[in-house]
Order: sequence, then structure tokens, then C-alpha cells
Amino acid sequence: MLEAHVGYKLFNRKSKGVEPTEYAKLLNNLIIDALDRLENVESGFRAKAEDSIRLISVGISKDLFNSCGSVLISKFDFIDFTFAEDDALFALVDAKKLDFAITTKRFDTFDTIYEIVGKIKLIMVAPISLDAADFRLKLKADNYIETEQWLNNQKWYCNDARISHIKIFWLHAFNKKRPSMVPNYIIPSESEMLEMLSKNSGVAITWNCNARKYIKENKLQLLWNSFHVPEEYVYLLTAKNNTSSSFFESIAKELKLFLGNRM
Repeated sequence: MLEAHVGYKLFNRKSKGVEPTEYAKLLNNLIIDALDRLENVESGFRAKAEDSIRLISVGISKDLFNSCGSVLISKFDFIDFTFAEDDALFALVDAKKLDFAITTKRFDTFDTIYEIVGKIKLIMVAPISLDAADFRLKLKADNYIETEQWLNNQKWYCNDARISHIKIFWLHAFNKKRPSMVPNYIIPSESEMLEMLSKNSGVAITWNCNARKYIKENKLQLLWNSFHVPEEYVYLLTAKNNTSSSFFESIAKELKLFLGNRM
């Protein structure tokens, strides 16, 4: 068919196969660059098509899932999420049982790579209905003794029986290792905790990225964003030579856009 199309003999038939004629060699030289470009286009298109339906696995803490997880769900079609703390997530990525992990702890090893995708910070929130005028006056006057007393008299919501968020906040804001209050309600999902808090009375410590939408929707108020409480980096972690490495930049970009949009 090709010979009939170009009008020249292109192959010499032999008992053990065929060999190209001089016309065939000339034709090959004329079209080889175009064929290479077409092959590259096909390979790139195939890779993109495969990526679009590729199931990726992402590890994340329950604390960050409601905010960061929602960002990824809105951008990618197939994700298998795993909930765990930072050390466990690193172990899964290092063993190549997870494609990616979102952590607040840096893991710098030979077999893994990471990228900083943003910063988050612990803040204090309360329902819109809570009258916090007296609290703000005490805080403005730097009266930390009365400020702490006022907080101790509130109902406290927490997502962890160890009250780790409250301890960190108290350490930096009041220079105390042990808060004196006892949490009234322990709800092990930060998103559910904030939802319950928004409908009732009380106070909670949460990541600013998780509280953002509740504050924008006027369900919660920012009670205290202490400059003494430091920000923490958020890292995107993956194993070297990961077959899903093409997703790494895309995930990092989406997280940077979200976490960079601070309150």
C-alpha cells in the first residue's frame, strides 16, 4: 500500500524477509523526524491519560484531613486516604506503602524527598454567640492571670484526650506546661468538634486552616491568635523514584495555594 501511494518500489523481497531499497532509505530520512515527534506526542498523551485515572494514596492526620483533604478531593479524581500520625506516615512512605504523606514534622532521609507546602498555627476559637468582651479587655491589658481564669471557667472542647493542642497553646501563651482546666467534651474528629462547638457554647484550640471556613461563615469567632504561639511548617513527603512522582508538583501546588491563604 505504501509503495502504491508513493509510486516507487520500497522493498526487495527475499526468501528470508525484505530489505529496503534506496527509495525507502530516502523516504525514511524525510519522515523520521515527524515520526519521532508523533511518537513523543503519543507517549505524553498516554501518560497523561493514565495519570488522570491513577489511584494515588495519601497519608494525613485526622486533624488536617477536613481542610487539606478537602482541597485534594476537589482537584483529584481517585485518592485512597490513610489516617495516622506523622511518624507512622513516614514509615508507610519510606516502605512505599503510601505514595504521599502530609505531615507537620520534617523527615530528611536518603530514600525520601519532601517539600514545604505552607505554615499552620494553633488558634483559639469560640461560637459567635459567646460574649467575649470581658475576655478581650483582660487580654488587651496583658492581664494573663485573669485571662486564664476566664478561660478556665468556660466549657472546653478537645479532639484528643491528651489535650496536645491545648498544652502547646498554654506553653507558649502562658508559659505553663500544664493547663489547669479539664476538657468537657472530647470529640476525636477536629471537624466534628468544630461543628459541635459552633452550635453550642464553649472554647477550643484548633489549626487556623481548619477554622477558616467556620469563621468565614460566621459560625465561629477568632477568640485569640497569640503572637507567642509559633507557626508550624507543613510538609509533603514522598519516596524517591516514586511511580506517582508526576502528582507531587500538582499536590504541592494545591496545598501551597490553600495554606498560603491565611486568615
